[in-house]
Amino acid sequence: MPRMSQPARLPPSPPPPIVQRISGQGPRTPDFTLTVSPQAVADSFRAAIAARESHADPYPWWLLENLLPKDAVRELATLPFDAPSLEGVSGRRELHNDTRSYFDAQGQAKHPIMRSIAEALQSRPVTRAIHEAFNAPIDDTFLRLEYALDSDGFWLEPHTDLGVKKFTCLVYLTEGHEDLGTDIYRSKDEYFGRSPFRPGLAMIFVPSDRTWHGFEKRPIKGVRRSMILNYVTRDWRAREQLSFPDETVRL
Repeated sequence: MPRMSQPARLPPSPPPPIVQRISGQGPRTPDFTLTVSPQAVADSFRAAIAARESHADPYPWWLLENLLPKDAVRELATLPFDAPSLEGVSGRRELHNDTRSYFDAQGQAKHPIMRSIAEALQSRPVTRAIHEAFNAPIDDTFLRLEYALDSDGFWLEPHTDLGVKKFTCLVYLTEGHEDLGTDIYRSKDEYFGRSPFRPGLAMIFVPSDRTWHGFEKRPIKGVRRSMILNYVTRDWRAREQLSFPDETVRL
């Protein structure tokens, strides 16, 4: 009996793009050109996680180089936002809640780079990589991204982020601010040191009762720009700050 020919094996299909992996939403059809794709953001984020620099003192924290694509960092650093007037008041960001900026629905509609980053950080491949690398309890949390603009006179008292924030990532954006990194403390009253600050570098920690950090008052030339990434629980009240207020991230 003649041997039957075997059917040709087709190559496996490539994984769907990041924008199609967001649970329950399917692909998003942008009404403008995305200058940096969500896939590029996700790939850069995961590569930075794989190459992370770990620290154990005074609590577990990490430094990640090139967390975002260089084009994304440059675009974020030049977004047309003005630093809010502090009017002599600082110490906590919530003192100026009415002038803060977020990667919310309005921000994403106006700025393609905000949309690309939010899409990527909402996606399961990125949230799973974060959970596995840092043991961060972020399943069923909401993505919150803040665009921070700090000018001379700004400072932050030591705090831990413990509570509704389950993951904190501080992404630095601007040049010439090498001494403006995050200040780290052993306790609320004992100073430890300072993270570096350069474009594309990020400091990460998983909030606990030990993760004291802040910003010692010192001169700021120009505007210190950074992106603050948090995953927050359902108890977060200010839903208008969230990137996707109707959808939590899943692992």
